[in-house]
Amino acid sequence: MLDGLQKLDWSLVQAFLAVAEQGSLSAAARETGVSQPTLGRQIKAIEAQLGVSLFTRQAKGLNLTEAGRAILPAATAMAEAATRFATVAAGRDMSVSGTVRVTASVFVAHYILPGIIADLRRRHPDIALELTATDDAENLLFREADVALRMFRPTQLEVVTRKLGELQLGFFASGAYLARRGNPASVDDLISHDLLGYDRSERFIRGAAELGWKLTRDDFVFRCDQATIHPEIIRTGCGIGVMETKVADSMGLVRLLPDFALPGLELWLTTHEALRHTPRIDAVWRLLEVGLAPWVTYPPKSGGH
Repeated sequence: MLDGLQKLDWSLVQAFLAVAEQGSLSAAARETGVSQPTLGRQIKAIEAQLGVSLFTRQAKGLNLTEAGRAILPAATAMAEAATRFATVAAGRDMSVSGTVRVTASVFVAHYILPGIIADLRRRHPDIALELTATDDAENLLFREADVALRMFRPTQLEVVTRKLGELQLGFFASGAYLARRGNPASVDDLISHDLLGYDRSERFIRGAAELGWKLTRDDFVFRCDQATIHPEIIRTGCGIGVMETKVADSMGLVRLLPDFALPGLELWLTTHEALRHTPRIDAVWRLLEVGLAPWVTYPPKSGGH
């Protein structure tokens, strides 16, 4: 059966992997952009060529059969080999043109990157940029992104990474809110104010706990996990929230307790080591370094070029 898999049309293997990962034809179609009927035909074709059933239909989608589970590691290995093949080939491209996909958190993509992207477009008009705004970690090894901005130190092998610095955080409120509720004189005063926090995410609560401040989600009068909503809610006068200081300053918000140091958000720049010195990746990398330098709270330390 594994010998038969190696002779298959690569598109059939891709269809199998997509359906195995997503658990249904409809979900795999949304993920890959291939129509559901086409995926269905491809699954039938790979089953016919292998002479086995790979999926069983369940109420909530498709489950792998024993045969499907048996070939999944081999199919995954083929996908990894194909990705490495494409990455090495892309790394030999010496032109300062082509497409570069950048991934960053939703907040960074929304509030920080637009001006940097505009500058990059002016300097390198032959580079087409694709931006994925997501708080999930895109996989550089599988070319889901060419360059990534992470809020944590990447641990994947075969990547080059550099810590740019940290984004500074602070407590902020609007002038209208402070006129109505007053200005807290200490961290302990904050608990009596209208605090804005997260819903399912516990990052605010964990950060507060590290500072010795015990909070639960019930202490927040407004809860939302979408980071780009918080600046707008703070601006309306709804309450006090934590924001990146330069973005908050640009919105005319008032910083509270400026002497109280909140932990910053680390900012790491990362790419696949096979791509790092291709001209188009290098151009994007360097302009991201320059463009992000004013946003970080200290100069970057030496890191992994």
